[in-house]
Amino acid sequence: MKIKFLGTGTSQGVPVIACKCDVCKSYDFKDNRLRSSVLIEINGQNLLIDAGPDFRQQMLREDIERLDAVLLTHEHKDHIGGLDDVRAFNYVMKKACDIYAEKRVLQALKREYAYVFADFKYPGIPEMQLHSICEETFFINQIPVTPIRVMHYKLPILGFRLENFAYITDTNNIIEFEKLKNVDVLVLNALRKEKHISHFNLSESLEVINKIKPKMAFLTHISHLMGKHTYEEKFLPENVFFAYDGLSIELINNTIEVIHLSENPKS
Repeated sequence: MKIKFLGTGTSQGVPVIACKCDVCKSYDFKDNRLRSSVLIEINGQNLLIDAGPDFRQQMLREDIERLDAVLLTHEHKDHIGGLDDVRAFNYVMKKACDIYAEKRVLQALKREYAYVFADFKYPGIPEMQLHSICEETFFINQIPVTPIRVMHYKLPILGFRLENFAYITDTNNIIEFEKLKNVDVLVLNALRKEKHISHFNLSESLEVINKIKPKMAFLTHISHLMGKHTYEEKFLPENVFFAYDGLSIELINNTIEVIHLSENPKS
């Protein structure tokens, strides 16, 4: 299994529009963060978790040529705002894009993309095949996916586990801790150092990681208020890292290989 971080930023991304802080003005590519999303390559399939407003840019940057399914954590715009561009994969793969989400999220898609589901189909619109999921394990082309119930303040949303990899973002309360037992790699949101109403801050994320005890953990959904990547990472536990756009992880048997970028990924 290979995990590629397509984006590791918050709903505003980093840099933030009109912000003059040191992080937003940083020349370090690790401080430039598109909206959070990961691509999982497993058993010859490309599975995407969340498709925010930067979806098109992320697909072009990583030269993605096929997309087998999209899993959605929840319906906020920074997680679904790029779905119009699945039309490219409709053409390449000659089928509708399979999208997996909770019923509430699917209903939001029908509102946000009403033209896709209208009786009159305008030529060239994206094609989406919606699949309703709950908290039970489901299969995508024989690949088991286990949803993990978490809370985004008062909004129930989902994280996902595939084999010994788990991805959780936009939460400040994990309900189903038992589903995270024995994960090798955990990706978890850490918005900033200060407490937040709907996201784990850095210290809260580290407490969760210490409880779960994965072999490695990567922090995502990071805001400009966290500080500069290279400086702040020095203070993390030895098995915890700030993710950044373009970072890859490969899980092969019981080994974990982290593939770091030495230079700015293609924009």
